[in-house]
Amino acid sequence: MNVHIPTLEQAQQLLQKYYGYPDFREGQRKIVASMLNGADTLGIMPTGGGKSICYQVPALLQPGLTLVISPLISLMKDQVDALITMGISAAFINSTLSGKEVNERIRAAKRGELKLLYVAPERLELDWFREEMSGLEISCVAVDEAHCVSQWGHDFRTSYLAVSPFVNSLPRRPILAAFTATATPEVMDDMIRLLRLNDPSVFVTGLGRDNLAMSVLRGENKRDFIMNYVTTHGHQPGIIYAATRKEVDDMYNRLRQNGIPAGRYHAGLSDSEREESQEAFLYDDIRVMVATNAFGMGIDKSNVRYVIHYNMPKNMEAYVQEAGRAGRDGEPSDCILLFSPQDIMTQKFLIEQNPQDENRKRNEYKKLQQMIEYCYSNSCLRWAMLDYFGEAHSREACGICSSCRDERELVDMTVDAQIIFSCIHRMRERFGVSLVSSVLKGSQNKKVLQYGFDSLPTYGMMRRRTEKEISELINVFIAEGYLALSEGQYPVVRLQPLAADVLRGQHQVMMRAPEHSAAKSAGTAAGSRRRGASYDNGPSAVNETVFEQLRLIRRDLAEKERVPSYIIFNDATLREMSTVCPTSEAEMLRIKGVGEVKYRKYGVPFLEFFQNME
Repeated sequence: MNVHIPTLEQAQQLLQKYYGYPDFREGQRKIVASMLNGADTLGIMPTGGGKSICYQVPALLQPGLTLVISPLISLMKDQVDALITMGISAAFINSTLSGKEVNERIRAAKRGELKLLYVAPERLELDWFREEMSGLEISCVAVDEAHCVSQWGHDFRTSYLAVSPFVNSLPRRPILAAFTATATPEVMDDMIRLLRLNDPSVFVTGLGRDNLAMSVLRGENKRDFIMNYVTTHGHQPGIIYAATRKEVDDMYNRLRQNGIPAGRYHAGLSDSEREESQEAFLYDDIRVMVATNAFGMGIDKSNVRYVIHYNMPKNMEAYVQEAGRAGRDGEPSDCILLFSPQDIMTQKFLIEQNPQDENRKRNEYKKLQQMIEYCYSNSCLRWAMLDYFGEAHSREACGICSSCRDERELVDMTVDAQIIFSCIHRMRERFGVSLVSSVLKGSQNKKVLQYGFDSLPTYGMMRRRTEKEISELINVFIAEGYLALSEGQYPVVRLQPLAADVLRGQHQVMMRAPEHSAAKSAGTAAGSRRRGASYDNGPSAVNETVFEQLRLIRRDLAEKERVPSYIIFNDATLREMSTVCPTSEAEMLRIKGVGEVKYRKYGVPFLEFFQNME
């Protein structure tokens, strides 16, 4: 019997019809082709890279049902709302439904009325649910946020281990597809092994998104910076992440006292308050959300224009996922990390407070050190991020991160480097950054005297600098590969081969001129942004007046439909409309993001607006 295999051309036709896009992105095309050919597939794509399209479009072409494993209630609801808005039959089953509603949705699936059904991984552990699913024709199981299956990932969730036994329990094994935004090679291996992907096609697609301006700012007055930034970007939606509930509450209160409508989100608030804040942010009733990392995994809001980290996150995976919530619509957006050495102590405290075995704790410290090195790096931040995740890339600088746009001149730091490396060598590479800094400063503290380090030739050789400045310089040398730190709570600084070349006079150390504290305190937030924390949001051809009027039309439609505005049309679609000014149905359907079903539902008010402009 010949089995009909859907073609990529058919998939593109559905993409245009339902989603309003003429073609897949390069990464999407490869994944969709793999799934249409019946292969197990692992897709690593950045937040906002269009992962959901990769399994939603094949679901329309395959017989039966695609079961989507999704970790959060809000994420399920957003995706199902968006699918229904486009005219695609979908539903979710989660704890917000009554037993009667759950049974009705399962019956709808059995009648063949659904193409996609979203469920939480915990549901797969229930005997009755597995039994009901075994009676369905499931052509594909798509696992979203698949990194949760790995204990080395940043959101380990034991229920994800139920995916493989569930798939094996089905009468006929479906295609298994796994998706995530970030994964180190170690986590990728875990996803393949623990989900038992069968000889999968693996695709890692452009984690470095061209529309995001990544910035690390050191030594800023964090509160003043945020107040200035949010005030000058008051018309744009943004998220501010902080490490602790106390910092979230403090920043939230400051913003409100200054007349800025903000929401807050952390585990210390009631369910109703968290839900109220989230809804207000999704519906654009408030523009700024201040939150711990408890917020965001289920947020599909496409028009977030900036993400500011008030503190350094615990690891690169968390940072890239959180920062990646900016600019999901492809529009230029800012990702700003405000770093101070105190952040390191905060994250170490949080690691120690979290009950976990020693192997996992050691891994957390290793990841933390890699995050610290990112914060001190003078190299292109996009390079640093891609190197961390093992993604091959060109060595062409991005040109928009804070490192690339740093206007400070390159200076010869070889002598400073030799003094520091010599001191570490004379201390037998057995101590941490703090004690090395104390020796170089010429400190009389108890530990320096106890070990007799006041008799070393390098003692006090950098007394004109503060210990903080010396520590920061050491951390820059760590980030640049001259030094390394051992793993654990109390890391020891050690020389790398490159440092030996410097000590022998065989390598010159050229670096950006150090930013001393006096210069920093004199700088303004605007000056910091000139170093790369911001760039022009939006093409000059966009008529901002028209754009704002289109947003008002969209808002009215969203309120009638009781869905977030971006589910009607995202900001990128409205910006293209305001540039093209379509006056016919054919012109409107050529706008990216305007599919046939969406045009029939929502297109007429926009079309009439442009026709009345003539």
